Amino acid sequence: MEAVQNQIKRAPIVASLLIAAFVAILSQTLLNVALPTMMKDLNVGESTIQWLITGYMLLNGILVPISAFLIERFTTRQLFVSATSLFTVGTLMCALAPGFEVLLAGRLIQAAGAGILMPLMSIVFLTIFPIEQRGKAMGMMGLAMIFAPAVGPTLSGWIVEHHSWRVLFYIVLPLAVIGLVFGAFSMKNVTKNSLPKLDIWGVIFSTIGFGGLLYGFSDASTDGWDNARVIVSLAAGVVFLILFVWRELKVEKPILEFRVFKFDMFSLTTLINVIITMAMFSAMILLPIFLQNIRGFTPLKSGLLLLPGALLMGVMSPITGMIFDKVGARWLSVIGLLITAGTTYEFTQLTVDTSYNHMLLLYTLRMFGMSMLMMPIQTAGMNQLPQRLNAHGSAMSQTLRNIAGALGTALLVTFFTNAAESKGKDLVIAAKINPQDAANAAQMKEITDQATVYGINFAFEISMWMIVAALVLAFFIRKVKPHSETVAVPQKTAAESASS
Repeated sequence: MEAVQNQIKRAPIVASLLIAAFVAILSQTLLNVALPTMMKDLNVGESTIQWLITGYMLLNGILVPISAFLIERFTTRQLFVSATSLFTVGTLMCALAPGFEVLLAGRLIQAAGAGILMPLMSIVFLTIFPIEQRGKAMGMMGLAMIFAPAVGPTLSGWIVEHHSWRVLFYIVLPLAVIGLVFGAFSMKNVTKNSLPKLDIWGVIFSTIGFGGLLYGFSDASTDGWDNARVIVSLAAGVVFLILFVWRELKVEKPILEFRVFKFDMFSLTTLINVIITMAMFSAMILLPIFLQNIRGFTPLKSGLLLLPGALLMGVMSPITGMIFDKVGARWLSVIGLLITAGTTYEFTQLTVDTSYNHMLLLYTLRMFGMSMLMMPIQTAGMNQLPQRLNAHGSAMSQTLRNIAGALGTALLVTFFTNAAESKGKDLVIAAKINPQDAANAAQMKEITDQATVYGINFAFEISMWMIVAALVLAFFIRKVKPHSETVAVPQKTAAESASS
């Protein structure tokens, strides 16, 4: 492995992966603000247009577990070029789509490329950088993973106010082409290849299991937890996920190696990151609702609220990576979680008169806290894994983050809507008015605003307690030495020599 790290030029490889990852993650969140406009233009309903987001998440979640097999089966360059090509073709289809069906197909092709790219980037970074430089390396990776989704709403808000939604894809397309062409020349083969057999039953079980959970969690935010389709999806997801785990523990060559959880620090950091991912969505989802529905700000101004925090995270990500190399993840994560918990508590105190500047400051501070968390915590866990399990560990982390994102979105939106609806009914009863009477329209608007703010505050309160739970767990993070393979590799080679 040291030979690989010493012989290759890292800069072109890192640049290729960062460009490709940036556009892949940007595309995942770029449509959020544009959905109402696209719904009118394509003449489809809310439940239909949501598939542009849900479908992307579903295919991403399904493909990630298979990525470990693909990384072992194909060369780094083959996978990178294939994944980036898929993403580019999908983006072109979206830009030129005559109707919703072609647009959805393009989004799914985009997701197929992104689902391969992200785990591949993690593995390449872990392979080409020595252990003492991994924090800085993963910090650079955080530039794409954190900066892109935060910039997306601002860019999208400005475009849909001034141009067609198709411009969103025309902006992404040249970036994808640049990443493809540059990567085709600069990407090197850095991963070890073998000829593993694909576990077909594992693929089927994981597809239905993860797909059912992701769909159920996503759909619950709109149809409710008591909806028959949601219940069936979640039940099928749980059953097939249990079958998937059982299958992967029994089969000789699993597509997703659950034995990574034998490493205590990997298990702990994965759990913390799952909690943080769920809690992170609270501000990204709830603040635009507050700004647009309560305060009447435009989508652009709502998106601009997220921009300073995004810029700060982008700047801080490499810095926290370098700090991680010096001091480890524990105190970085404790300080980051304290800041995040404090600012999230402040978001539980919103009123109908809370100023834009106050929320801008709070959100920016919250993102400063978040910048100390994701990549250092993940790197601390991945550092414990032996090299042969890096692909499986990365795939496991990515899969669980996708599920946590969908679950966090569903939970927080459901808590928000249920609390707002309940509070609204209480306020109507207390005011002793008829909601259907036009004469009460102004009073009903005031009640609706108060109920909405109450629901948002309640969802932030749930988010805050999630962060507090992660904070408690963070005190148990410790520095670990990478699991040595210097003994395992020669033994394996000797055994193979003896058998031959």
